[in-house]
Amino acid sequence: MENTKIGFIGLGNMGHPMAKNLEKAGFFLSVYNRSVEKANDFKEKSTVYTKVSELVENSDIVFTMLTNDTAVREVYEEIFMVNIHGKLFVDMSTISPEASNDIASAVKIKEAGFIDAPVAGSTKPAAEGTLIIMAGGSEKDLLRAEPYLQKLGKTIRHLGENGKGIAAKLSVNYFISALYQGLAETILFSDKLGIDRKDMLDIINESASGSGATKVKTPLLVNDNYEPAFALDLMLKDILLANKAGADYPLSKTLIDTYQSAHDEGFGKDDVIGIINYLKK
Repeated sequence: MENTKIGFIGLGNMGHPMAKNLEKAGFFLSVYNRSVEKANDFKEKSTVYTKVSELVENSDIVFTMLTNDTAVREVYEEIFMVNIHGKLFVDMSTISPEASNDIASAVKIKEAGFIDAPVAGSTKPAAEGTLIIMAGGSEKDLLRAEPYLQKLGKTIRHLGENGKGIAAKLSVNYFISALYQGLAETILFSDKLGIDRKDMLDIINESASGSGATKVKTPLLVNDNYEPAFALDLMLKDILLANKAGADYPLSKTLIDTYQSAHDEGFGKDDVIGIINYLKK
């Protein structure tokens, strides 16, 4: 473990703080991001690569944290250009089960290991290393990755074979999409009735209806400022992935219609709870 070389690909809103936690833990870390400037603050303590293939050649375990199916497939196409025998890949992106299973199969053909390990939690838990990690893969591969995953999350839940981590992530985000639409509608309703927004959110958070999800979005709603910790467009992506994977329930059409319409009206780059501004229209 002391000499294990770790690679991290994808330094976006989530990936950057996650890679920073690995760096702070003192591991031999290499990073890559398509937009090179996002890697600038890793140059002092870690190695910054400008080619995926070079990072992979010089890493034993490679973490990927990317936006969608297309981005993940493109990165793994570059990964497959080099000899990956004996290496381990941990994809922490939220992508379709089909894409994840395709990549897992291709990695195994090349005699390497693969874990799908998406996370629950947004930028603050990512920075604090308190994410919940949902893992699909072999017990052996998970044990190999565990010392590093422990620096990224407070809980690592092994759910079974490849694909089970993605399945759990799509399920939990389906629930959260409904929760955030319900929270936004509730706040608009209480606004209409003349209840101070902070008072209403305090009541929600102190009652059985409160949760970590409502608490983390409270400052955004109180300040009416929707800088993205988790963008609305990403939630729309996950709802559509869940629907394609079999989430076809009474709420599904409503959620898709609302989040898609919010995207179409230009709210997609706001934080997911910014759905309130679309609903207000």
